[in-house]
Amino acid sequence: MPDTKRVPGPEFTQPYQWFYKEKEKPKTVGKKFKRPDGRKPDELRPVFLKAGVVSQSKGSAYMEVDKTKVMCAVYGPHEVARREDFQMNGQLRCEFKFATFACRIRRQHQSDGEEKDYSVIIQQALSPAVCLSKFPKAQVDIFVTVLEEGGSCLAAALTCASAAVANAGIDMYDVAIGCSVKQLGELSLIDPTYDEEQLIMKVKEDSDNNIGQTTVCLLPSINQISAFLQEGELDVEASVQGMQSCIEGCQRLYPIVQHCLLTSVKQKLQNGGKEVT
Repeated sequence: MPDTKRVPGPEFTQPYQWFYKEKEKPKTVGKKFKRPDGRKPDELRPVFLKAGVVSQSKGSAYMEVDKTKVMCAVYGPHEVARREDFQMNGQLRCEFKFATFACRIRRQHQSDGEEKDYSVIIQQALSPAVCLSKFPKAQVDIFVTVLEEGGSCLAAALTCASAAVANAGIDMYDVAIGCSVKQLGELSLIDPTYDEEQLIMKVKEDSDNNIGQTTVCLLPSINQISAFLQEGELDVEASVQGMQSCIEGCQRLYPIVQHCLLTSVKQKLQNGGKEVT
């Protein structure tokens, strides 16, 4: 008898990485550097953001930044079991995970070091934005899943997680907006794609310029930075320039998050039978 529980598949397969064409490596890096997708150095990718996409969760959000696709679900606040000490403030617990099919190289089901680091960064970035004193001895669980890695996934995860927390009705001081910048000497490439990140790594091998990446999480209304992450080798001037570019990118993304949350509130009021003013 045939094995009905086993998924039938082809006898021979080929890795899909074979069909990706590598970009040509530029010989020089300067102000005339052209981005592979034709954008200007200070131009953001198209953004799509929608809240309330997971009906089983308290709050949720889905975000697309060109090929980068992130989904977040929030559960709680709920009482933490087996806690011995009493804390006046609540806690945030974040779990960041790449889907197995999200990257060009298949990811494992078990969380690796990169995913654990991103989980801690998102938790620390959202803690100053949430009114933790509103739910003492309680915990809010945030689950972030990257469906496709198209570049700047951490910045998109920060924005998507903040929108999901706000959609859950949890009191916040301000929403958190994330933005990333790749620094090539004096050139700042805002919102880099995955191909640009790989291309920059090849340029770094033959370049003497300081090259690195800066990710900033900004609270626009109160004008505070809740998280700052820097990778690579950057001097003081390049680091400040990258931070300023990230802050400008966060401020441009802020109206998109506002419109998304406002639309979500209106839909909730309409579904509840109340008038929207």
